Amino acid sequence: MAERGKRTVRDLRRGNRASLLRHLYFEGPLSRQELGRDTGLSAGSISNVVGELIADGMVEEAGAVESDGGRPRILLQVAAGYGYVVGVDVGETRVRVELFDLALTERASADLPLSDSGHDVDHVVRLALEGIASVVREAGIDDSEVLGVGIGVPGIVEQGDSGSAVPGAGEGIVVHGQTIGWEAVPLGRLLRAGTALPLFIDNGAKTLGQAEMWFGGGRGSRNVVIALIGSGVGAAVVADGKPYHGASSSAGEWGHTTLRVGGRTCRCGSRGCLEAYVGAAALLGRWPDAPEGVSEENGLAALLAAADHDPQAGALLAEAAEYLGAGIADLINLFNPQRIVIGGWAGLLLGPRLLPAVREVAAAYSLHHPCAQTSIELGRLGADAVTVGAATLPLARFLETGGERTVRVPAAQDGAHDGTEHSERPESLRNRIARAVR
Repeated sequence: MAERGKRTVRDLRRGNRASLLRHLYFEGPLSRQELGRDTGLSAGSISNVVGELIADGMVEEAGAVESDGGRPRILLQVAAGYGYVVGVDVGETRVRVELFDLALTERASADLPLSDSGHDVDHVVRLALEGIASVVREAGIDDSEVLGVGIGVPGIVEQGDSGSAVPGAGEGIVVHGQTIGWEAVPLGRLLRAGTALPLFIDNGAKTLGQAEMWFGGGRGSRNVVIALIGSGVGAAVVADGKPYHGASSSAGEWGHTTLRVGGRTCRCGSRGCLEAYVGAAALLGRWPDAPEGVSEENGLAALLAAADHDPQAGALLAEAAEYLGAGIADLINLFNPQRIVIGGWAGLLLGPRLLPAVREVAAAYSLHHPCAQTSIELGRLGADAVTVGAATLPLARFLETGGERTVRVPAAQDGAHDGTEHSERPESLRNRIARAVR
């Protein structure tokens, strides 16, 4: 038996696979020579690990480039069609589900309105499960090809003992969503009852943050705050390249920091929260001419359109810019980030009009030196970035483990899973093809 804390040969091989797979994913296509240069692995290790990844179907050739006086170098990339990931965004007015290949190209999607049931837990769970089944069916794939389902939710997400001990199990995940009436909701267990797919659940602002760090406005920086402004307000704090969760994963509830003592009542029940001044629901609730019977997205668009000729609308947006700028100044003073990225559907809608004023106010309320080092910009991934970010949760697990899958084994008699979890090397593409034709 290996000594505790001592790395085994299996650990070393798994680490090498993870290092190459992750580097190829974010920096590829690359040649074997470039992989050796970038990772520091020997030519022999590169050859062995790349050979395994190609045999497993995770990596494929992507053309060739000329080399100086030698044979052309073959480029390699992660095979986008090797598997699929699902992202679920439990939003304020809908549950959006998207299925992506490994290049995060959308292959299927479903929008399910919350309707009059709102955030009733059973209703949300049913819609999420319906959406997951729908996109898998629409894409024409089998459940075995899905690496996992990531879900972004409003509120504080506690991973629980089961969730942390067995990545992808999800049974122990509990959500505290004060603004939507969720108190210690066992969301992981409720979802697990309806699907055998690996589950990964996190706060929606944090999933947005991961997406922007991987592919959007945070890429290339190690200290970033990604703000989500929708019906409500949240943030993801990234410190030295790592997301900051806090003691119980509640870090980032920026929308519920107090901007005005004794101020307006927030949805959380407190007073003076930032969300009560810049969230879409709060803005529309204070605009007397807000159109009735339309979505928040359409209502906010109408507010922006009216601002040039409606003094009340213009004053409302000016006030929102001042509070948002002051809230961003707090982020600058507290976290000293390189960048603050404003995302979320409302943030992207408001941003083009409010951003100049927001920058000016942030500079006025923050310390001059850290403010001068911080850029304030809009997110780059669009209004559905939470869904993309949710899909990165199972993808991150896949990359970190060098391609290991966490699968649930259904019971033989009634088709219900027995709760057993297995982490295993994926079946090679060659073996899967051979099995399929037998």
